[in-house]
Amino acid sequence: MSDTYSTTTDNTNNSDASGIVIAVVIVVIIVKIGICFYVFRACKKRFQVNGGFKQTVTPPDKQFMTLTMDKFLNDMEREKPIRFTDQQLRIATDNYSYHLGSGGFGSVYKGSFSNGTIIAVKVLLGSSDKRIDEQFMAEVGTIGKVHHFNLVRLYGFCFERHLRALVYEYMVNGPLEKYLFHESTFLSFEKLHEIAIGTARGIAYLHEECQQRIIHYDIKPGNILLDRNFCPKVADFGLAKLCNRDHTHITMTGGRGTPGYAAPELWLPFPVTHKCDVYSFGMLLFEIIGRRKNHNINLPESEVWFPMYAWEKFAAEKVGELITSCGIDDKDREIAERIVKVALSCVQYKPEARPIMSVVVKMLEGSVEVPNPPNPFQYLIGWVPPTHDTDTNITSDSSALVTKSVPVLATHAITTEEIELASV
Repeated sequence: MSDTYSTTTDNTNNSDASGIVIAVVIVVIIVKIGICFYVFRACKKRFQVNGGFKQTVTPPDKQFMTLTMDKFLNDMEREKPIRFTDQQLRIATDNYSYHLGSGGFGSVYKGSFSNGTIIAVKVLLGSSDKRIDEQFMAEVGTIGKVHHFNLVRLYGFCFERHLRALVYEYMVNGPLEKYLFHESTFLSFEKLHEIAIGTARGIAYLHEECQQRIIHYDIKPGNILLDRNFCPKVADFGLAKLCNRDHTHITMTGGRGTPGYAAPELWLPFPVTHKCDVYSFGMLLFEIIGRRKNHNINLPESEVWFPMYAWEKFAAEKVGELITSCGIDDKDREIAERIVKVALSCVQYKPEARPIMSVVVKMLEGSVEVPNPPNPFQYLIGWVPPTHDTDTNITSDSSALVTKSVPVLATHAITTEEIELASV
């Protein structure tokens, strides 16, 4: 009897122990399942927020710096000029089917990238491979190294055996000259004033803010392009040169620039400075005031060359008459008179008498008073207007003049003293 009771008691104890073990195991399993479920929900939430399990949680400051650096590196990569192939440009321009215009530099075609960005492809042409290569290096070596709101942007280039091309951003409103010399297009004087200031800022950046000073040599309305908001962009760097800031003068070989806009020293065999761009900008300001080409033989003799006409009115203290004759409203009279004075200051014969472009910007904005300029045309002694409206430009390989589409004014009878001043 006792043996039977002992056996029963042992069995009961074993059953209780087994039940406890099973219960503990079940509790452990439930706890593990709960932990796994919690981890799963946390991971799922992170997956939904971050877009994948591979991303790790980083401190906010570090995450911000990572995003900033990524954007910076992407921007740097994107702003470098890209080298395109001939085939890529043929696809982008639909085999060069949309012709925008031509000039001494070559032809320009409209195109677009696959992302919808509209471009202008300039195919370089010239009288020799050497000249084409020089122009190619001038443009890529200058505008390809800088970036400014008032400079046209160079996306890239193509350099292949039978093709030298430059890929620029497309300026939907075209060159400024279209709005100055054609009655069918019109811009308010207020907008023209803004264009003048923006252009001056672009040139000031080239002269004073780049690591190496860039001299454009061909500032004129045809080389000022307007975007969809009519913001000006200085373009066409085919004649541009880099200049170390330690070198104040550059020795020229032959003429450079466009007659009618080019500074007098550019047509003399003497060193020149970046002030030649200041002179050209002054000539551009005269055309903004007059809304006409500076040289027009269809007008009365006293008005044939507008800069001289403007000086004579200024010297006689009759600038108001000049402003009225140009059709400028009374509300814009003060700004117009300021622009006339700035233009006369910019076209001074002596380069050192011309202001630097950053000062020109301030003068145009009205933040700096414009001093009364002296007569800038004393070197023009007895010049006679041409008997026909001949437009000229220089050839690619010499300083000879050929018929083109730019007004010219011959500068006669330059004295020995003035030639010496040009070499200072």
